[in-house]
Amino acid sequence: MSSSEIQKTRVINELRDFIKKLLQDPKILEQSLEIARRHLDQDAPRDVMARIANEISDTTSVHIPEDPDDHSEADKLFLELLKEVVSEEQALY
Repeated sequence: MSSSEIQKTRVINELRDFIKKLLQDPKILEQSLEIARRHLDQDAPRDVMARIANEISDTTSVHIPEDPDDHSEADKLFLELLKEVVSEEQALY
């Protein structure tokens, strides 16, 4: 296997595990969106995403490292999707 194939496999496995966790506890999505809504009105996007990640880790069974440099591809994707969903919600109003 090439290193890019290994990387892709690792990312797919992370996403698979994460989706499984969401299916086991659907409240995680609700809680995560609520947290994102509260924080995304603030400035300093990197700091905001770190605060969102920390609060999700503190209040759900999802663990996202405190330091954004330590976020996995699955962590980054989840946080980016939360941001997109909240932005789209806000655009509707």
